Amino acid sequence: MGKERPLRTGLTRRKVITSAGALAGGLALSGCKYGTQAFLASKVPPPPPQPEWAGARVRGFRRLGRTGFQMSDISFGSANLEEPEVVRAAVARGIRYFDTSPDYSNAKSERAIGEGIRGAPRDQLFVASKFCTPNGHLPNEVSVEHAIRAVEDSLRRIGTDHLDLIHIHAVNTIDRLMAPNIHEAFDRLKEAGKVRFLGVSSHTPDLERVMRHAVASDRFDVIMVAYNYQHWPSIGEIFHDAHQRDVGVVAMKTLKGAYHAKLDDFTATEKESFAQAALKWVLSNQDVSGLVVSIERPEQLDEYLMASGQPFEPADQALLERYDARVSGIYCRPGCGACLESCPNDVPVDDVLRWRMYSENYGRHAEASGRYATLDPARSPERCVGCAAPCVSACPFDLPVQSRLLGAARLLGGGA
Repeated sequence: MGKERPLRTGLTRRKVITSAGALAGGLALSGCKYGTQAFLASKVPPPPPQPEWAGARVRGFRRLGRTGFQMSDISFGSANLEEPEVVRAAVARGIRYFDTSPDYSNAKSERAIGEGIRGAPRDQLFVASKFCTPNGHLPNEVSVEHAIRAVEDSLRRIGTDHLDLIHIHAVNTIDRLMAPNIHEAFDRLKEAGKVRFLGVSSHTPDLERVMRHAVASDRFDVIMVAYNYQHWPSIGEIFHDAHQRDVGVVAMKTLKGAYHAKLDDFTATEKESFAQAALKWVLSNQDVSGLVVSIERPEQLDEYLMASGQPFEPADQALLERYDARVSGIYCRPGCGACLESCPNDVPVDDVLRWRMYSENYGRHAEASGRYATLDPARSPERCVGCAAPCVSACPFDLPVQSRLLGAARLLGGGA
């Protein structure tokens, strides 16, 4: 890699990265080990827009750690984005922070973000993407040159000369977090003025351990973390430590499976109010710099931005508690994974159920089935047929794990 350039802490890159094992060894992991997202059996339209939501704007801004940027408290996630019109509307409504990735909508998301922000003052916006390609995540051992090219491809798609933030994406191990070639690529890109800050995103196994290490390493300017009501019990401590160290904290996965439109015993008012209650709860933590929520339709701007700058009220908490009680028997908790070691076929339950969620809850069937198609047949849920299903008894929440997996196989692969 040539001569080592000093990091801002005075440590060399090699000292930071090779210290990963020693630091990780001292980190306590609370809760369970693996994670997934929830899923449902049918796709249901979202709550209808309400007249009072029309034209809602960003009303709150918070400092994004040492970047110094004033982030819109509710910001733009673009996992399923394909068209730029809603991006233009978001800019007009006061959204300043846009999160994208090459593997969102097969790179259409980056193009839509770029077209949507064109003409807006670039220095008033904050654009984040990932070390990634349209075909998926960069491997830990990616060459420095390949990692640099991947980011330069993102710059071309977005139509900008720099990214404000580049994340090491979907990190589930310390080795990936501190992969030397990716860090070297970041340093070279920053030196060339093509990226400004380094971040890490995770909603995968060992999230708490990874994020503790990221914050303690002083290598990352921003962490982006799955965060929702009454989950990840120790994550608040990590956020507070990040805040004390001037590391920006961005929350994602805030709607906890987004079941609300599908709950038969939720009233129309409860369905309409849930998303705003969930977002206000996240923002009630003052250590959170802001949140990103997936937006692809103009009416979502109305619904979500109604929560911007608003206090979390007792009625919001009552609604979230009712939601939790209602979904407790169907929600597969991120970070649990108590069933995984019991599986004789090593089925990646967390991934399979997340893909099912993409299809059923978010209308991303093509993406979900495409990911399912990459699964090693030896680890497919189709192996669950005839299995004694030790996963069911291993689940501490009494979820019907086997039937959920078989349903995913039918939905995504046409089997089982």
